[in-house]
Amino acid sequence: MDRSRPLRVRLDTLVGVRPLRVGVVGCGIAGPAAAILLARAGHGVTVLERAPVLQPVGAGLLVQPTGLSVLDRLGLLPRLLSLGSRIDRLDGRTRSGRRVLDLAYADLAPRHFGLGLHRGALFGALLGGAMHAGAEIRVDCEVEKVTRSGGGVILIDATSRSHGPFDLVVVADGARSSLRHLVPWHRVRRYPWAALWFVAERRDAKFDGTLSQVYDGTRRMIGFLPSGRASEGRSATVSVFWSLPHDAHESVRSAGLAAWKREAIGLAPQAEGLVSQIRSFDECTFAAYYDSSMTPCFHRELPIVFLGDAAHAMSPQLGQGANLALVDAAELADCLAEASSITAAFRAYHARRVGHVRYYSRASRWLTPWFQSNATFLSWPRDVLMHRLSRVEWVRRQMLLSLAGVKEGLMSSRGVFGSPGVWSEAMQADGS
Repeated sequence: MDRSRPLRVRLDTLVGVRPLRVGVVGCGIAGPAAAILLARAGHGVTVLERAPVLQPVGAGLLVQPTGLSVLDRLGLLPRLLSLGSRIDRLDGRTRSGRRVLDLAYADLAPRHFGLGLHRGALFGALLGGAMHAGAEIRVDCEVEKVTRSGGGVILIDATSRSHGPFDLVVVADGARSSLRHLVPWHRVRRYPWAALWFVAERRDAKFDGTLSQVYDGTRRMIGFLPSGRASEGRSATVSVFWSLPHDAHESVRSAGLAAWKREAIGLAPQAEGLVSQIRSFDECTFAAYYDSSMTPCFHRELPIVFLGDAAHAMSPQLGQGANLALVDAAELADCLAEASSITAAFRAYHARRVGHVRYYSRASRWLTPWFQSNATFLSWPRDVLMHRLSRVEWVRRQMLLSLAGVKEGLMSSRGVFGSPGVWSEAMQADGS
């Protein structure tokens, strides 16, 4: 940031009086989702993406009822239902077969389900939606600095190019945000555990309908997520997740692919048909995870707001990252449409999001050591008690509400933007 003079611009811009010039930093999930909604509302939207080529990064992801409701609102749900894999339950077992988790969406509401998606399918739908809505997409723009000009915000990228001025900046550049430093009250740390992901071709039905995981203490875990097709005409996939310490990545590669395959199959024999498809570690994605927070998630003097992982990165234990990002985008669009000024919109946005985000940040932070850590003593109470506790009606309901993405506190939950009946009927009509 240029610190030669205070960066102060007017935050009392009347949102409803004229279209805003909106700069969106990041083209992952929250960024293009916000771009779609804001462009449809009549604002001029420019999306700045650091990558030189627009392409998805990562493997499959699980979209929960909260995220599905936003995709429905965006008009992207029918296409994604046709590409994705319906997930009806979560099944977690120890290496010996002891059941640890057994949660079915239908136990929460008869028509609820999750949707396993190839990241390419979601990315393609969001990008296409943003472009169709009229957003301008600029690539190879790694925004590094912020300055002001004429009452607006100027974004300066790594090549010293200027973009703007903007009346509103939406920062959605992920867990490793280059602009998070603009708010001094943020906190970020990298988790000591990470994962290897591989997208395998689905060759049989053994994993259909279920996100399944196998645990060996807290140090080893493998997961299987049916994740549908990347696009029309492509094969259906299963995303394979392998837990490992962040600093063990190179040693795993050095030991060789054959040794890792033997270890994976030894933990979960059903993985053989999937991991046998891997020809090189280069086909796998190494994913580091971060824990970050900022409250509030907006700048107090500049019209800058943070969405998605840029504001609240967390571990994948509850599978909520993409869903929170989608809800962020929808809530921000609503607050801007309803408020009399950007300041009022930011305050309303914070009030709406703080409980939801705080619950999942804390829950993910608390849950992670029970599944990914060196605290092996935690595996015994987990393996013995978790499934038993889930049989208690109130506990089971809280687990299901957490899975569905609707919890806002220990004793509170939110609704979703649409009717789950619509999703279920659409899925059934598609023949899935």
